[in-house]
Amino acid sequence: MHPLILLPLIALVAICILMTFAFIWAEKLNNFSIVDTFWTINFALIAVFIFIHANGFILRKAIVCSLALIWSLRLCLHLSQRIFSHIKEEEGRYKQLRIDWAKHLNVKFFIFFQMQAFSNVLLALPFFIIGINTNEQMCWLEYVGAAIWLISIVGEAVADWQLKNFKQNAANKGKVCEAGLWNYSRHPNYFFQLMLWIGVFIFAINSPFGWWAIISPLSIGYLLFKVTGIPMTEEQALKSKPAAYKKYQQTTSMFIPWFKKLEM
Repeated sequence: MHPLILLPLIALVAICILMTFAFIWAEKLNNFSIVDTFWTINFALIAVFIFIHANGFILRKAIVCSLALIWSLRLCLHLSQRIFSHIKEEEGRYKQLRIDWAKHLNVKFFIFFQMQAFSNVLLALPFFIIGINTNEQMCWLEYVGAAIWLISIVGEAVADWQLKNFKQNAANKGKVCEAGLWNYSRHPNYFFQLMLWIGVFIFAINSPFGWWAIISPLSIGYLLFKVTGIPMTEEQALKSKPAAYKKYQQTTSMFIPWFKKLEM
């Protein structure tokens, strides 16, 4: 069996088993928010698996797996600190899902956890493509992709840090964060998240089957713009601080960090 089929299949089985245990734990905690921490750490596990078992050029593997580890562990730590700081209270998105899925709650959340496992492996497809590339000549596109990836990790970390500091200040309760990058984009963290996966795609292009990697930025873009990213985040913000957030929407770019719009 081709390694681009075999390795993802093995990873999928392992991640599905892990997410089953995560689901059981979430049930006991009565908090399904922890799926986010498992979703992020799964990429680190996949990266380690690829580094050990893929037969590609060692330098290329080292770069892709190191970047994946840095991003995954940083984001997992950030989300874990946020989620476990109020573990008795589920996050807003999952409260809403409880309402929407009330009729078959546990079944639907179990399927949700398994779909997260599937998305882990699907989004990590470029990692596998890069990891099995045996060509010992690195292409300039790979370095460009790695640079975009690294810059995006830093940008996402800065945006998360700025929002965290804003929320930790009691004086900001009920206000909208407009600090730093949030002054120019309502979702700078999501912007850098998408740019990260674009960087991964560029990194993978030069490898055999590299164009298959386009599925990652397209999937992330769809999720961010149509499903659990921007729509749910803005819906929750409008519920919690309607007047302030409506003004913020009128004066700030939705996605791309850009010059702040002039207030009318």
